[in-house]
Amino acid sequence: VQLVESGGTLVQPGASLRLSCAASGATLAWYGVAWFRQGPDKEREGIASIHYSDGSTEYADSVKGRFTISRDSAKNTMYLQMSSLKPDDTAVYYCAMGGYGFEPDAYNYWGQGTQVTVSS
Repeated sequence: VQLVESGGTLVQPGASLRLSCAASGATLAWYGVAWFRQGPDKEREGIASIHYSDGSTEYADSVKGRFTISRDSAKNTMYLQMSSLKPDDTAVYYCAMGGYGFEPDAYNYWGQGTQVTVSS
């Protein structure tokens, strides 16, 4: 199983950005998936997830209303649409598969990470 993120870049505060995570070797739609991030000198935190059983979504308070997680079964790809980006959103963003909730140890598969920097 391999997860490959893309889309990270440098953006200005207030901008929007979409991250992608393409899966191979497994079908994303069968698993719980999530996005995590790790900022400078911070622990990895879960920010958005899709539950494996009913497809319900969950968001961390820090991103609720600004970020949206989704997945495209036909492309076997998941996305994180981010809007109203703030400097505090600067982090390496990771996609994860095979778990649930926001506990990193619950997930079996991880992408390599993509850097998002929000700065003027």
